[in-house]
Amino acid sequence: MHRSSAGDPSPGALAEATAALGLLAAPARLHIVWALSQGESDVTGLAERVGASLPMVSQHLAKLKLGGVVRARREGRRQVYFVDDPVLVAVVRLILGRPEEGVGDGRVRTG
Repeated sequence: MHRSSAGDPSPGALAEATAALGLLAAPARLHIVWALSQGESDVTGLAERVGASLPMVSQHLAKLKLGGVVRARREGRRQVYFVDDPVLVAVVRLILGRPEEGVGDGRVRTG
């Protein structure tokens, strides 16, 4: 039987990481999170950026939001989405080969 080290992640932390990575296993959701790691956006901007329909992007955003991967805030009549986890941003950038872009505070804002 393998004993865990004091530095090992807790079962809860492992489950949370597995859930987040599972959400990123779909190419469309990974692309959306990648785009949001570059700057916050509304659903229309994301749909244009990732080349997908509004309903499809909305559905993926709902799953990502429910899973705690993205957050949203209201700006007037629109929802603006962002990734609020600098570690997740770093992981996505590392997976996609762009670690040099830095992570800032994880909530990258656009002009």
